[in-house]
Parts: sequence; structure tokens; C-alpha cells
Amino acid sequence: MWRCAGIGWRPEARVPVLEWEGGRISPLVAGKELGFRAEGVRRCTGARGNACPLRAEVPGRAAQARCAECARLDRAHSVAADAVPDDPRTYRVYLAWFGPGMLKVGITAEQRGPARLLEQGAVVFAWLGRGPLMAARRTEELLRAALKVPDRIPYARKRAVRAALPGSAQERAAEVEALHARALALPGWAESLEPIAFEAVDHADVFGLEGLPAATAVVRELVGGGVVAGRLVAAAGPDLHLRTAADGIVVVDTRLMTGWGLVGADAAAALSVPVTDVGPGDPGVQDGLF
Repeated sequence: MWRCAGIGWRPEARVPVLEWEGGRISPLVAGKELGFRAEGVRRCTGARGNACPLRAEVPGRAAQARCAECARLDRAHSVAADAVPDDPRTYRVYLAWFGPGMLKVGITAEQRGPARLLEQGAVVFAWLGRGPLMAARRTEELLRAALKVPDRIPYARKRAVRAALPGSAQERAAEVEALHARALALPGWAESLEPIAFEAVDHADVFGLEGLPAATAVVRELVGGGVVAGRLVAAAGPDLHLRTAADGIVVVDTRLMTGWGLVGADAAAALSVPVTDVGPGDPGVQDGLF
């Protein structure tokens, strides 16, 4: 039995991997047959590289496999929660597009490159500026206030449009380019933030979205003894799109796999975990901040 630590995106390889406690990885290549069964109960994965001292049980439907104490510890050292205002690293402000009318603004450490955008399932993104953390944060807040650009897009909305995106990279980038120009023209930018000229980065091929069939369902949670199986047709952000034996295209949010002990199962087996229809009402999975 291997205990899942979630999905990892390696920008240099442009292929996601499943990560396991102990450092093992499993590459996720389109066409790969997947089959696993959850064993026992879901356990807290700890925080900041430290194991949970209680090995606490956590709910199956939570997006983060952390108990309350480990979640508190993780947030206490989180840039996203403004807990490290004196972080000396250079940060970048980005604009990300997930589908028509779905744009967001965010920041990420420059040293991470595009990894954060891959993790979020951004189909297109563009860098907007670079500089110290607080300057990047102020610019992010400026865009949210002046242009009404959110800093979060629910995953349910992202999933609902992946199979019906514009067919060309130019069409997909159009909204990002227009927002980028409006953002650079705003007064009130932090002086220490260096603007970055527009250049769109498209992840449609990386995610395998060309010709992607519409999903019929999304896994709501794993349960002890429950099986997930199918052939991988696409992977975007934390989501795996699987062609299953009897249920069509089913989306598995790998955040729900973390903390579970998994054993192999027949890739042609029927699903035996709770699922729900894909759509804006995708319940029970709380998106993490940023």
C-alpha cells in the first residue's frame, strides 16, 4: 500500500506525476491505464514537511488532507495568508485564463516559474510584473479593486468548460491580452514592481485538452474499499479526466487522494466511490487559497 501525497507538475518535463510518501513518483501520461482502491481511513499529511504527530483521521471530502492543528501550522507560514510579509524572494504577478469570462489575478514566487499556473489548471496565462512580495501583493489588490478581477475561480467552473474551449491559441489568449493592456494602463502601480510585456503561454496541449470529451461526473470523495479506474485522457491542475468502463468521462480531483493508502486495482473495474454531476454545483470540495 502506498500513501498518496497528491499530484506534482514539473514545468521542465511538462508532464504531471502522482507523488507518494517516501518520495516515489508515478508519471501520468495520456493513455495510461489507472486503477486503485482506497484502504483504511484517510490520514492527515502533516504540515511544512513535518508528519502529523497524531496521524489524525480527516474527512474524505476535504480538499486538504490536514487536521485542524496541522492546517493552522501550515497557514502560519503561508505567503498566501500574508503570514510572511518579509519574504526576500522575487515574486511575479500573473493573469490566468480558464475559459471564456474566467480570468483571475495571482502571485507566485519567481523561482517556481509556471508551476503554480499548471497546478491551478490555467489554460492560458501571462506574466504582468515582477518585484518584492508586498509590491506584488499591492498590484494584485489594485487589479481586484479597479478591474474587478478575482483571485480565485472555483474548480467546478473550470471543469465545466474544458471540453468546449476555443480551438485556437490566439482565440484563447484574446481576453488575457486585453486585460493585460488594461492592467498596465492603471495608475497606482507599486514603484518597485517591474512591468512585463505581454506574452501568452498556452497549456492546452500540455493538459491534453484538444478533442477532450465532456465529463459526465466528478468523484466527490474516496471511501475505504472504493475503487477508481479508467484510462487517462487529460490532466489539468489537480484534475484527472478518466475514461471509465461504464460511467463515461469521470474527473478525479487528486487533492481528494492525498492522505489515503492506495493499492492497485483492475483498470477496467467499475467505479465504486461517490460521484456527482459536473457543473457549478460541484459540492463539498473546498478550493485552497490561491
